[in-house]
Amino acid sequence: MTIVPVPFDPELRRVLAAMPAPEGPAPTLGTIPHMRGAGDPLPTRPPAEVIGTRPIDVEEHTAPGPEGAPDLALTVLRPRGARGPLPVLYNVHGGGMITGTRHQDTPRLADLVEALGVVAVTVEYRLAPEHPYPAQAEDCYAGFLWTAARAAELGIDPDGIVLMGGSAGGGLSAAVALMARDRGGPRAAGQLLICPMLDDTGTTVSSHQYDGAGTWQRAINQLAWRAVLGDRTDVPAYAAPARAGDLSGLPPAFVEVGSAELFRDEDVAYASRIWAAGGEAELHVWNGAFHGFDVFAPDHEVTRAALAARLSWLRRILHL
Repeated sequence: MTIVPVPFDPELRRVLAAMPAPEGPAPTLGTIPHMRGAGDPLPTRPPAEVIGTRPIDVEEHTAPGPEGAPDLALTVLRPRGARGPLPVLYNVHGGGMITGTRHQDTPRLADLVEALGVVAVTVEYRLAPEHPYPAQAEDCYAGFLWTAARAAELGIDPDGIVLMGGSAGGGLSAAVALMARDRGGPRAAGQLLICPMLDDTGTTVSSHQYDGAGTWQRAINQLAWRAVLGDRTDVPAYAAPARAGDLSGLPPAFVEVGSAELFRDEDVAYASRIWAAGGEAELHVWNGAFHGFDVFAPDHEVTRAALAARLSWLRRILHL
């Protein structure tokens, strides 16, 4: 059967065409450490530079890592002058679990802090292949435990924590929700999963439709999973949440994805399985949108619609 991709929105196709093409040989496990930051069309800037004169305070914290692991670095963004306890967005960055830093989502988080009057906490986790599974999931869970336990110190509401992240960060946020449920940890108020990376199998139709097209393509996705999982065949749900046999008892989920990206089918299936288990999920599939469209096309109409939908859901889930 011939696999025909869903077409990109015409304006988004022009955005893709204007992006610089990757240079050099295709990345391998050995070159992943060297590709970080190289050729990034949206390089990460320090939080103070991103925030500028906006009324947001930035704090740097250190938290204990998982047993036997290094301490974690976390950055807290707080609306200046706001009085607690405030809801909090616990953010996990994307990058396929092989690239990225906690500061790359500062623009997204600063907008939410200013619009909603919430606190944002973003965590630095160890990257693969130097640190394969379970390093990423355990780091993110440890940071979540620290955030909930330091509620009074941070001026946040421990019952008002939303797990959130895009791409790999969305998958890790889903993993943290599963871990908290299974381990009797703090219950999050919700999970905001933006085009989450959930399924390591690469068997969906959409995972084949974007082999050589879009911002996050099949080849790099397969490489990322190989870096995280190695040769293991017993892949647990905390590594790839699509593997979870039971999706009941989870916090309400917001799942967003583009129709023209490889994560489309696994994300739709995840929301559908939450509904099948009697849970709450709100699903948005944005027509013609590629992976990370909101970051690369911030002025597009579909981005404005997606941001409005996220804000609406957060206001409803946090009773703002």
